[in-house]
Amino acid sequence: MKFLYDQNLSYRLVAELQDLYPDSLHVRDIGMKESDDSDIWDYAAQNGYIIVSKDADFHQQSFMHGHPPKVIWVRVGNCSVDTIISLLRTHHAAILRFERSETASFFALE
Repeated sequence: MKFLYDQNLSYRLVAELQDLYPDSLHVRDIGMKESDDSDIWDYAAQNGYIIVSKDADFHQQSFMHGHPPKVIWVRVGNCSVDTIISLLRTHHAAILRFERSETASFFALE
């Protein structure tokens, strides 16, 4: 499973979650830290990534366009990186089911 973490999430997630989500990247790793959402969307779709973001815009795009790419919307306010890590670890089984679903485009993580 490959995640593309959006700029509103820490780049530290890549290393901290490598055991569960190998081959994941942060947008800064591919020179897209300042890119707009549509460019990130296109990159994720073309390269088989699931977008992980706190940005509601990706949620809306997933309803308008479907997948690929799939979107995980992290619906927590200001919180620590450790909180995000814990959420992604705790919900790993549900995220795997989401990834395997042929119909699901969007997963809200709270």
